[in-house]
Amino acid sequence: MSAAFPGLGTVINVGTILVGAVLGMLVGHRLSVHTREVVTDCLGLVTLLTAGLNAIMVTDSGFAGAVGSGAPLLIVLGSLLIGGITGSILRIEDRLEVLAGAIQKRVGGKLPEEQSDADAGSARERFIEGWMTASLLFCVGPLTILGSLNDGLGRGIDQLVLKAVLDGFAAMAFASTFGVGVLLSAASVAIVQGGLTLTGFLLGSVLPDPHIAALTATGGLMLVAIGLRLLNIKQIPVGDMLPALIVAPLLTQLVVALR
Repeated sequence: MSAAFPGLGTVINVGTILVGAVLGMLVGHRLSVHTREVVTDCLGLVTLLTAGLNAIMVTDSGFAGAVGSGAPLLIVLGSLLIGGITGSILRIEDRLEVLAGAIQKRVGGKLPEEQSDADAGSARERFIEGWMTASLLFCVGPLTILGSLNDGLGRGIDQLVLKAVLDGFAAMAFASTFGVGVLLSAASVAIVQGGLTLTGFLLGSVLPDPHIAALTATGGLMLVAIGLRLLNIKQIPVGDMLPALIVAPLLTQLVVALR
C-alpha cells in the first residue's frame, strides 16, 4: 500500500491508538474489578506471547551469520546488562515515574479531596503502568522498526497498517484497565515511529537486518519483563533497561567489525 506522504503509517497508527484508548476508557468503568483483573491477566499472557515472538529473533540465521553462531545470545545479554546498569545509574525508571506523575496531574486534573492517599497512589501507579506498558508494547518490535523505515523509504505502509489494527485493539483492552495513561502512549508512538520514519527518509536503511534482529530480541526480553509485571509476578524496573535498545545494534556493529 503506497502512502500519500512519508509518515502516513504513523498517523494511522496514532489514530487507532487514540480511538481504541477512548473506547476502552468509556466502557472500562462498567467492568467489575474482577473483570478488569482478568483483562489485565489476558494482556499479560498476550504480552508474553508477543515477547516470545520477538525474542526468538536471537536464533535468526542472518543474525548468527553476521556475528557468529554463539554471539547472538551474548549480544542480547550484554545489551541488557550494559543498558540496565546505565539506566539504573541514570535512574530512568524513577524519572519516568516523576514525569508520569506530573503529566497525570495535568491530564487527569486534580484528585478529589475525599480521595484517600492510598487511592491517589493507586491511581498514579495505574496511570504510570498504563503509559509505560502500552508505550513499550507499541514501540518495540519488528513492525515498529521495519514498518517505520519502509514508510520513510517510500516502500509502502502495509506493515504499519497491520500494526495499527493490532495496537488499536490492544489500546482498547489496556485503557479499560489502566485508563488515561494508555491515551498518552500515542505520543510515544508518534515520537518513536516518527523519528524512525524521518531516519528512513533522510538516511535510507540505516540498520542492517542483523542489527534489527539484535534490537528485536532484546526488546522481546524487555516485553517478558512487562508481562511479568502485568501478571504481578515480579515488578522488574523495565524503564532502567531502555538504554539496551540503543546498546543492542551498537554492540552488534562492534562484533561485526571485530570479526
